[in-house]
Amino acid sequence: MIRPRLLTCAAAALALSFAAAPAFAQALTGDNVATANGDLVIHPVNHASFVMSWNGKTIYVDPVGGAAPYASLPKPDLILVTDIHGDHMDAATLQALGSAPIVAPQAVKDQLPAPLQSRVQVMANGQNATVQTVAIQAVPMYNTTPERTQFHAKGRGNGYVLTLGGKRIYIAGDTEATPEMKALQNIDVAFVPMNLPYTMTEEQAAEGVKAFKPKVVYPYHSRGSDVNKFAQLVGNASEVRIRTWY
Repeated sequence: MIRPRLLTCAAAALALSFAAAPAFAQALTGDNVATANGDLVIHPVNHASFVMSWNGKTIYVDPVGGAAPYASLPKPDLILVTDIHGDHMDAATLQALGSAPIVAPQAVKDQLPAPLQSRVQVMANGQNATVQTVAIQAVPMYNTTPERTQFHAKGRGNGYVLTLGGKRIYIAGDTEATPEMKALQNIDVAFVPMNLPYTMTEEQAAEGVKAFKPKVVYPYHSRGSDVNKFAQLVGNASEVRIRTWY
């Protein structure tokens, strides 16, 4: 009678250990881009918000909208914030997403509560850093059309170029087709905005893309714009991937 009792106890302990084990995070789904260190996965969320995973890291870009849009996604290892506007920066969302380090311009840090400020690594236009093993370059994002300069002054916000497994990923943020954008080189994937009055027209966005010729470009931050028109204007200069952002 002793042996069956021991087996029963062992089985119960094993069942308990399985019940107590934490659930594994769901793998990110989306477009795949091959890199030297495995695929980069790109998952649109909404408007300017999206999530990427690469080499075991999950990167959130401009997460807003509370925790709900991200509930089924892996938790962030790194968060990038481009600007102070509410469609890019939301303190409540950042607080809800855990304790990942945040890369942001000084203007963003200044507007966050103290507990979040302690997680921010400030980057200014032109600076380079490596955060969570991700190489990051901060690039200017701003308006150039006179009647739009009130929305995004040069130096306040950041676009970002990430280097992931030898691929260069450009996140434009809120910007027009600036000289700095047009001068970019060797960009493999670009996220380019177009909406008025805050960023630019489809024509301006296509002009910028045809200048720096990313291999792949995603139109995003495009509420009210015609992304199909943008794709036609870009033509063969880049592969345009239109995905569901709204």
